[in-house]
Amino acid sequence: MAAKLYQFLGSPFCAKVRKLLAFKGVEFEVVEVDYLERKELLLASGQITVPAVTLDNGETIVDSARIAMRLEELYPEPTIFPSGWRGMHLVLADFIDNHLEESVYPVALADELAYYSREGADRGALWRFIRERKYGKGFVDRTIADHSANWERLREALAPFEDQLGNAPFLTGRIGLADFALYGQLFYLAFTGELKIPAEMKNLRAFFGRVDRISSKIEESN
Repeated sequence: MAAKLYQFLGSPFCAKVRKLLAFKGVEFEVVEVDYLERKELLLASGQITVPAVTLDNGETIVDSARIAMRLEELYPEPTIFPSGWRGMHLVLADFIDNHLEESVYPVALADELAYYSREGADRGALWRFIRERKYGKGFVDRTIADHSANWERLREALAPFEDQLGNAPFLTGRIGLADFALYGQLFYLAFTGELKIPAEMKNLRAFFGRVDRISSKIEESN
């Protein structure tokens, strides 16, 4: 029986987990969670947030960082911690997940709103309501209106990664956890089908393509 990944398509953390599963050679089924109806997710994981992974042994893990560590325990080869780089990958992945994400998120916001609005007016409205309950009334429109400033901040945040990837195919030479975290954030700029990584950042675009090609058997489930 294949594992199950409960996800939202646009989530960078779900993209990270998809590639971790593929890298480990774990066959998995993608369950795209309906933004309004999350009963199956709740029954599987006990909560309504993604990503959540149910393994073929029936174990369910939530949160991309926890999923990564559990997969490494269960499937140690190929490793996500190149020899001598474990600590650095943990630090980098945490930075990417919690700080780089702050620069990517405002840029991707308009695409995410458009995606859920196409899924249905009720889904778009709920998506907006959740963001504005957390960040304050008017947050979504205000963020989208700051398009140019958001891109300027993102380019600045991505610059060190672009520079580093000019020296090696992956952040520490060999692929590891931080690369999957970075791929996840970059996927946020690609989930619409259009790759929006700035054209001048050729190293990041090539890096995204390298990680994107990692695959295992995936079955889609509605």
